[in-house]
Amino acid sequence: MDAELSARLAKLLDRVEAFLPPSPPRIDWSRDVAALWQRHPLGGQLLPVPVRDAATLDDLLGVERQKRALLANSRAFLQGLPANHALLWGSRGSGKSSMVRALLNTLAGEGLRLIQVDRHDLAGLPGLVQQLRDQPQRFVVYCDDLSFEANDDAYKALKSVLDGTLTGPPDNVLLYATSNRRHLLPESLSDNQATQLVGDELHHGDAVEEKISLSDRFGLWLAFYPFNQATYLEVCEHWVTRLGSGEDWHAEAREAAIRFATLRGGRSGRAAWQFACQWIGEQRLGA
Repeated sequence: MDAELSARLAKLLDRVEAFLPPSPPRIDWSRDVAALWQRHPLGGQLLPVPVRDAATLDDLLGVERQKRALLANSRAFLQGLPANHALLWGSRGSGKSSMVRALLNTLAGEGLRLIQVDRHDLAGLPGLVQQLRDQPQRFVVYCDDLSFEANDDAYKALKSVLDGTLTGPPDNVLLYATSNRRHLLPESLSDNQATQLVGDELHHGDAVEEKISLSDRFGLWLAFYPFNQATYLEVCEHWVTRLGSGEDWHAEAREAAIRFATLRGGRSGRAAWQFACQWIGEQRLGA
């Protein structure tokens, strides 16, 4: 009977094994500085990933105030001092995601470790945070391009980790998020219909309060705006020189950069980088 039961269990395990995720490479936080968190029905796993590029905060122009604030907050965190969760919000291509990646390149030597979590994996965020609680390293858990739809419940896991449980996040974990939306959730005219003026005070309705309550859990808000032309051209010059040489930036390149932004319908750090890639490629092919 025992032999028959063992055989049946072995067959069952063979069938189940096909549905299990492959074992991830073992993370060595003394060597690995970045990882991806992937949730699955049986929990989640951390996958070490190489750093995407070598850009540092010095490469990001036109966002000096935001750089100083995020760098100061992150260094306080690394030194065990009080620090805030951070929300980087604003116009597309303005450097929000690049700033977080550049922050890792700048501070990895000081002990910063970065874990990126996709919005669809946020339900597993409490499990990840619990897993990091007893680690000696200090982690920034990073959610890129974060936004939720009105009927999306994934944001509740984020709210809980930020400031909604008895224990809260551990001292060695901060959450940084980037978004085009200031409050992360869509805002409609109907949300404000329940807003009332009581004396001199403005009282929002429940719908507005619910949406504000999520972004309000981030203690550091950093706003990013489209570049003016002077800043855009300064960033173009930086990347053209970085990808090519100083001789590649001249009056013709400047005029081409302005046309590029006009065709794209806006000036941003992303547009400046894309122009530099196109311009240097064209110059070298034509050389």
